[in-house]
Amino acid sequence: MTAILENESRRRLRGSIALIGVFAVLAVMYFSIFPEFSESAVDIEAVISDSAFEAFGTESYNTIEGFIAAEMYSFFWVLLIAIYFAYVSAGTIAGDIESRKMDLTLSNPVSRESVVAQKVAALWVPLVALNVAVPAIVYVGSVGIDEPINPVALAMVHLLSVPYLLVCAGIGLVASVLFDRARTAQGVALVAVFVLWLVDTISTLDPDAEWLGQFTPSRYYDETDILVNEVYAFFDAAILLVAFVLLVLVATGLFVERDI
Repeated sequence: MTAILENESRRRLRGSIALIGVFAVLAVMYFSIFPEFSESAVDIEAVISDSAFEAFGTESYNTIEGFIAAEMYSFFWVLLIAIYFAYVSAGTIAGDIESRKMDLTLSNPVSRESVVAQKVAALWVPLVALNVAVPAIVYVGSVGIDEPINPVALAMVHLLSVPYLLVCAGIGLVASVLFDRARTAQGVALVAVFVLWLVDTISTLDPDAEWLGQFTPSRYYDETDILVNEVYAFFDAAILLVAFVLLVLVATGLFVERDI
């Protein structure tokens, strides 16, 4: 029975298209200001400390790779898109429970494990749409200003972001099975992802607190290192995939045992 997967996939399409449109507008804006901005970037680097550059992903600000990594990926992708995945995932189970749709779903010959699996699988729509359209937009924009970005590094930025985004979705899924109200689950997931990102960011500024970043998903995805230095941390991506699987298993176990 794949009706849940098909229905959920259709629901994710509109949001994915909207996000692609937002990124297209951002890309036009950032690429249009980069030529003039790059001339003053050296002065900016001179007044900002090395630790601040490391914390906020502003390494090599005067290059197109560093600029795009800092302005588009370090915030809009690593934080806002991560929050989007957590938020959407948090509404999947809780939303159906709140609307009583889950009662109707489970009255059919479908297991709770299958419901969770199909809800999670439907995330393929935004994952594929965003990770195909956005790098294409970014690459075309870089070529348009005669500052072509390495297409391999750009592709790896998006490929290695998939495990990270899945972990954020997994956080939302756990919240979705813990709470009966969709808004409560979504709020908890949103705050959780933001706090984890904030802890990782702040911990890089304090050597004594840097160990805290090891418990945050964003520590295992460094978009600047990938795009600027072409360093591909496959082991870190594997850690994130394991974390995602564990989160899905936890959410599934909680959903199977809970009363609706």
